[in-house]
Amino acid sequence: MQRQRWFELHDQAWFPATLRDLMTEALEAVWNANRTYACIAPLLREAITRSGATRIVDLCSGGGGPWPSLYPQLAQGRNLEVCLTDLYPNERALAQAAQTPGITFRPEPVNAQCVPPDLRGFRTIFSSFHHLDPPAACAILADACDRGEGIAVFEGARRNASTLALTIGVPLLAMQAAATARPVRWRRVLLTWLIPVVPAVLWIDGILSCLRSYSLADLRELTEGLSAPDYAWQIGEVPGRRVAIRYLVGTPVREAAPGTSP
Repeated sequence: MQRQRWFELHDQAWFPATLRDLMTEALEAVWNANRTYACIAPLLREAITRSGATRIVDLCSGGGGPWPSLYPQLAQGRNLEVCLTDLYPNERALAQAAQTPGITFRPEPVNAQCVPPDLRGFRTIFSSFHHLDPPAACAILADACDRGEGIAVFEGARRNASTLALTIGVPLLAMQAAATARPVRWRRVLLTWLIPVVPAVLWIDGILSCLRSYSLADLRELTEGLSAPDYAWQIGEVPGRRVAIRYLVGTPVREAAPGTSP
């Protein structure tokens, strides 16, 4: 396993919840404004279709992730529900994301390692998998595999010089997003512009995210013990606008209906 065990500031128990919420909201605004994950829509749409799911359960959603901009591209008029969840749900941000038709959220905490039985559906994780140490990451993948649910993990962070250099742009984009965000909130203005705590922590944690990211070889190692005849894994990268998006997709293998081609 090449991945190194670093830590991020906003993961720590002592980190203020208000500041954590501002960070997740800033990241959500940056991802949606720049359509960071638009490139993975065809891959994800194909995986969901292959699994037969009509609902997506998004884990570790933070401030809503890329879903407000990604959902219309993914659904394309289909009957598809996205349920946003998090272990520490930012209800204000999730409720705002859920204003997009087709998106809902679970206000109660949801542990990605043991998803409640009533939350059936294809699972997704955006830009959060690197937060998990290998035992927790493997537990999340195993839980989906054991329950016969599809799962897709997407990450833009990686351990190389070009990606590390790009992290300087995230705080600047977050400041731009804060300047136009509505409604205006004094805490956002204070901690983003007057005292730029949010941009500073975004930059530091952005670097640490890259340093602790999983390589393609790491992802293959995580799935080595999860092979099953009725479950298949895909690992690779999709070219993006600024960085390639690394993915790990697991889907149940459904038997073809009589009279249909495989």
